[in-house]
Amino acid sequence: MRLILIIFSFFLFSFGFQGDYRFVENDSFVAGESYHYKIKYGFFTIGEANVDVDEKIYNVNQRACFKINVVGRTAGMTNIFKVSNTYRTYLDTLAFVPQRFIYSARENNFKRDQVISFNHSKNEVLKTEKDQTKTFSVPNNIQDVISAYYLIRTFDYNAQALGKTFAAPVFFDEELYPMKIRFAGKGTVNTKFGKIKVLKLNPILPPNELFKGENAIRIWVSDDKNRVPIQVEIDFSIGTVVMEIKKYHGQKFPFVWK
Repeated sequence: MRLILIIFSFFLFSFGFQGDYRFVENDSFVAGESYHYKIKYGFFTIGEANVDVDEKIYNVNQRACFKINVVGRTAGMTNIFKVSNTYRTYLDTLAFVPQRFIYSARENNFKRDQVISFNHSKNEVLKTEKDQTKTFSVPNNIQDVISAYYLIRTFDYNAQALGKTFAAPVFFDEELYPMKIRFAGKGTVNTKFGKIKVLKLNPILPPNELFKGENAIRIWVSDDKNRVPIQVEIDFSIGTVVMEIKKYHGQKFPFVWK
């Protein structure tokens, strides 16, 4: 699940500033939306994920924020490992930067919890784990792996040329990730609800032994104002993992299934 969330963080675009905080217009989602995904390896279900925006708006660092939870867990043939990881961000409703990020991992008897607080005026993040706090310097408009996914939903890819590449930094687990993604065109995806028009996005990966080929990760988001992932495919050296949408409610705009 951590891998999928880092993949989502590739979807970034830089917006202009307005005062101390930039302003990003959001016409893609509202509080209360929810999506459920199944993760499969061949014919076998190996995991599931819930992506939910709380119905309430929260005050964090004196800024109005969406509270967004992403929970990934093992399922089906892998449920014997009992893995459940929670990622939570408090996303500024106007600037679309995170004000606080919480990571909680539960893997059998293993437990890990960390809280990352963002100080955008100083371009700093404070990471607290096991009663220890570390401070890191970061670039302007730094994202976490969840806020990055929601930021890209505000961007109109239809106004961009095929092959356009976007980049921005993401902070996760004491590291900065120079994420890049390429707009690779349009298409159609079959789902349990029917066919839907999609936009194809390809993360740009450095050479590595984990993924198979330059276009090893393919992400299809709905070609509408919702701009949510409908399907994700990841080619590993041992095979392909697919994430598919299975349930949803509370989306701002109706999907057009055919």
